[in-house]
Amino acid sequence: MGHCCHHHHSKEHAAGHRHHAGCAPRSEPAPCGAVPTAAETAQGPDGPPSDEEDDRRGSRHHWRIAGMDCPSCAAKIETAVRRLPGVQSAEVRFATERLLVRLAPPGNPAEVEQAIIAAGFTPLTAPRAPLPAPTPWWRSQLDILTLLALMLAAALSGLLSPPLGQALFTLATLWGLVPIARQAWRLARSGSPFSIETLMTVAATGALFLGETAEAAMVLLLFMVGEKLESLAASRARKGVKALMALVPEQARRLTADGPVEVGAAELVPGDRIEVHPGGRLPADGELLTPLAAFDESAVTGESLPVERKEGERLAAGSLVVDVPVQLRVTSEPGDNTVDRILHLMEQADANRAPIARFIERFSRWYTPAMMLAALLVILLPPLAFGADWQTWIYRGLALLLIGCPCALVISTPAAVTSALAAATRLGVLIKGGAALEQLGRIDTLAFDKTGTLTQGRPALSELKAYPPAEHRQALALAAGLEAGSHHPLARALVAAAEERGLAPASVDDKRTLAGAGMEGRWQGQAMLLCSPAHLPDAWLTQEQHRDLARLRAGGHTLVVLALGQSVLALFALNDRLRDDAEDGIATLKALNIDCLMLTGDHDQAAARIAGQLGIGYRAGLRPEDKLAEVERLGRTHSLAMVGDGINDAPALRRASVGIAMGQGTDVALDNADVALSHNRLTGLADAIRLSRATHANIRQNVTLALGLKAIFLVTSLTGLTGLWLAVLADTGATALVTLNALRLLRFRGG
Repeated sequence: MGHCCHHHHSKEHAAGHRHHAGCAPRSEPAPCGAVPTAAETAQGPDGPPSDEEDDRRGSRHHWRIAGMDCPSCAAKIETAVRRLPGVQSAEVRFATERLLVRLAPPGNPAEVEQAIIAAGFTPLTAPRAPLPAPTPWWRSQLDILTLLALMLAAALSGLLSPPLGQALFTLATLWGLVPIARQAWRLARSGSPFSIETLMTVAATGALFLGETAEAAMVLLLFMVGEKLESLAASRARKGVKALMALVPEQARRLTADGPVEVGAAELVPGDRIEVHPGGRLPADGELLTPLAAFDESAVTGESLPVERKEGERLAAGSLVVDVPVQLRVTSEPGDNTVDRILHLMEQADANRAPIARFIERFSRWYTPAMMLAALLVILLPPLAFGADWQTWIYRGLALLLIGCPCALVISTPAAVTSALAAATRLGVLIKGGAALEQLGRIDTLAFDKTGTLTQGRPALSELKAYPPAEHRQALALAAGLEAGSHHPLARALVAAAEERGLAPASVDDKRTLAGAGMEGRWQGQAMLLCSPAHLPDAWLTQEQHRDLARLRAGGHTLVVLALGQSVLALFALNDRLRDDAEDGIATLKALNIDCLMLTGDHDQAAARIAGQLGIGYRAGLRPEDKLAEVERLGRTHSLAMVGDGINDAPALRRASVGIAMGQGTDVALDNADVALSHNRLTGLADAIRLSRATHANIRQNVTLALGLKAIFLVTSLTGLTGLWLAVLADTGATALVTLNALRLLRFRGG
C-alpha cells in the first residue's frame, strides 16, 4: 500500500537495521550521531570539501533512521527536519536508512534528533547497534492478530446479539485506530497534516460516527496488512548492503619485518603488503606482487571467467584468489575500495531516483481537508444563513462526510496491487511493492546484463580442433585427465565435455598447476601442457593453427591449447552459452514494442557474438560506474528497466526506473532490484509487463468507479433525494465493487 504505518513496532524495525553496522567504519564513532558509511568517507569524485567550504556551506551530519517502511516516510522526515531553524538541507536515503543534514552555524544536531523522534521515527547514533533477541513472528504481528480476533468475535456475537456485535466492532475499530491516529497527530505537528494516516483516521472516525463499525474495522485491517507487507519489502531490500559489505573480509594478513600479522581490514593503508590464499577474497584494492595468478572477479566486474593477472596489475577488493597464494601492495585508502565505491554508487542512484508519489497520497493532500470542510459548511451554513432546520442539515452533513469517507478510494489501488502481486508470484515473478508494479507497465526499453542473465554464466566447450596425430576423442580425454580434480571453471568445462561424450579421463602422471598459466603433466613419458595460447612459443604453432586461433578469437571465444612435447595436439574454444529461453524471451518483449539492449563488462568480441545471436544492440567493456552512467543516459529519454544478476549490476538496478534481478543472481542484485524472476526464466519478463499494464487499467476502473459513485450521491444527498442509509450503501457498495473488480487480477495468466 502507498503509505506509512504507525511506528509502534520499533523492535521489529530495529531487527532490520542491525546489518547496517557493516556500513560503518570500524574505527571509533563520529560525533553528533554521525554514522558515515564506509563508502561515504570517499565523498564521491570531488573528494571531501575543505574546512573553508564547510564553514561556508554549513556542517554536515548523518544519522541512521529506524522505522521507515516506504519512501513516503522519508519525505515526512525531510519535511519535519527542514522546518527547523538553521537547517540548510535535509535528505533521506531510504535504501540505506540514512539522513543527511547540513546545518548552518551554530546548528544543533540534538534538535534534529528531537524532530525525528517527534515525527515517530528513531535516530540511531551507535555505529554498531546490538543484535536484538529474535522475537516470535506472532508477537510482531500482534496488532493485526488482535484486530482480526476482535472482528471475528464481533461478527459471531452480532448473530446472537446485534448490540453486542456493534459494541465489539467499535472496540475493534478503536484498537486499530488509536496508533494510526497517534501517528497522524505526530505527523501533523511535524508539518504533514494530510498524510495517509490522517485520511485513514477521518475515514474510520466518520464510519464510526454513522454506526458503520464493521466497515471501519475492515478498512483498518486492510491498511495494517498493507503496512506490514511494505515493512517486509523494505527490510528485505536493505539486506543488500550487508551482502555487499560481506564481500570484503573483516581480517587481513599483513606482511611485516617480523612476519605475517592478522589485522583488521580497516587498518590497511596504502603501501601495506598483504597475503591472500586461494579461496580468499581481497580485503582492499591492491597491486599484484606475485608474478602470475588467476582471479575470479565476477562478483565485482561481471566477467564470467577467471582472469589471469601479472605482476604490477591492479586488482579490486572482493576479487577471489583462484589458484596460488598471492601477495599485494595495498593501493586503496580505508573505506575507499572498489566495493565501497559500488555501495556509494548505489546510494547516489537511490538519492537521484525520485520516489513515485502514489495517487492516493497526492490526492489526499487536498481531498481530505476539502471533504471535511464541505461537510462542516453543509452542517453550519443553511441553518445559520437561512434559518434551516439544524437536524436536517446535520443529517445531510453526516451523509456527505460518509460519502466523502474515502474507503473505496483508499482500497482501490492497494486492492488491485495486492491481487496483481499475488498473481505475479504465481507466475514466478516477485515484485517488491506497488511502485515497481506501476512503473513496470510504463517501460519501453530493457537493458540486460550479459553474464548469467542472457547467458548461462558458466563456460562450455563450443568447438574442438584436433591436429594429427591426435583425434577429437583422444584430445578431449587427455585434457580431461590433466584437469580432473581442478576447480577452475575452464577445467570443469573440459571435464564435463568429456563426460557428456562418455569419455574416461586419460591417466596423466606428475600433474602440476602452473601459477596463472595452466596445467602440466606427463603422458607416455612425454611432457604435456594445457594452457592459454599466450603462454606458448609461436614456433610451436603451425600456420593452420595460427589461422584457427585468429578465427576463434574474432568469434569471442576463450581459447585453451593442448601441447605434447613441442607440438600442439588440439585447440579448445569455450564460451558462455546463451540461456535456453533467451531468444524466446527477447522475441516476446519485442512483440510488446520494447527495445532491448545489452550492457556488459565482458570484452567486445564476446558481447558482439551474444548480441548478434539475439538481434539486439550492446555496449561492452563497462565497469559498474559505466553501467550506471549508461542507465542514467538512457533513462533521460526512455522509461528504462535493467535486468541483471551480479553485484556490479546493483547500482544500475537501483538507478533504472525498474531493476529486475534473475532468481539465481547474487543477494546484492536481488535485494537492490524491484522485481526478481524466481523461476529464472526470461519469458517471465513479458508476463510481468502484461500484468502491470492490466493492473494500470484495473486501477483506473476502480478510481473511476469510486469517484463516480461519490459524485452521483454527493448531488442526491445535498438535494435531499437520498438519505443516510443510501449514502452508507453507496460507500459500502463502491468498496465492494472496487474489491471485486480488483480480484479479477488474481485470474491473470501469463502469455
